[in-house]
Amino acid sequence: MFSGFHCKRRLVLILLAGAPFPAQDPPSIKVEVDLVNVLCSVRDQRGALVSHLKQEDFILLEEGKPQVIRHFARETNLPLTVGLLVDTSNSQVHLIEGERRAAAQFLSQVIRPRDSAFLLSFDARTELLMDRTSSPNAIRRGLEKLQEVSPQLHRRGGTGRPRGTVLYDAVEEASRMRLGGEPGRKALVLITDGMDVGSRLRMDEAIDAAQKADTMIYSIYYVDSKAYGGAEWANRLGQSVLLEMSQQTGGRFFRVDRKHPLKQIFDQIQQEMRSQYSLQFISSDHRKDGLYRRLDVYLRDPNLKAQARKGYYAPKTDGVE
Repeated sequence: MFSGFHCKRRLVLILLAGAPFPAQDPPSIKVEVDLVNVLCSVRDQRGALVSHLKQEDFILLEEGKPQVIRHFARETNLPLTVGLLVDTSNSQVHLIEGERRAAAQFLSQVIRPRDSAFLLSFDARTELLMDRTSSPNAIRRGLEKLQEVSPQLHRRGGTGRPRGTVLYDAVEEASRMRLGGEPGRKALVLITDGMDVGSRLRMDEAIDAAQKADTMIYSIYYVDSKAYGGAEWANRLGQSVLLEMSQQTGGRFFRVDRKHPLKQIFDQIQQEMRSQYSLQFISSDHRKDGLYRRLDVYLRDPNLKAQARKGYYAPKTDGVE
């Protein structure tokens, strides 16, 4: 159903022998091994991040079967690519300036020289406002475009229903076209009320695309109280959509309110991105059938809880059904 986080690593075994010609490279044997990389965060009972754990503290299961963790790292320094997806539909028009300011501070803190970010807006259509960059000036210019693409309010009847909000299409496009072939760690940060009106894709297909691109989704539920006439059904639906997207991909769901302003939420996402564990394993099921495999990550300490993606797609050999 949902896909996952699969990466390939090339292990090179170099057999050194007597080399009569020093200028020549030694002979090598290259062996391809399929490694599955699971990024996770760990929290204690109070919700605080835990960053001092060791490999033996983790239990990793695939389809209920224990797996051997081959490589383990804390606070991984792998390059980070962040896609910021901002809802610019009518229901969000009053919030965009605050989103722009908070996002600018977030990206200035989280994006380092080896990292990059891109910006995609979505309403009735998607628009790439900023391609992948690590330049602070380029990021600033990209964020300034948010106000330019924001639709104007309908003068009659307030904001009313949005003309369209293609949330699922935006997630799929960002995952497949912007993140699919990128190495390192990848994350989408969604700022939206979670309402989709007009996408050609379903929610599960959007999650599938993120999983196949090895991408976590951090969703920020940010709603204008006047949108949808304050209907409670819209609030419940939007939050459930974003929660599902985040849980399935190993990210996290946030809700903006008086106690949790947008800037504070961005700070929490930044801390989490810099406090992750990397667990890499070779599946005990060697079939290259391309099927979805469920993952579970537990801690030996029952007072700790891991936050990780729910599964991944196995590699697929051409011709295998």
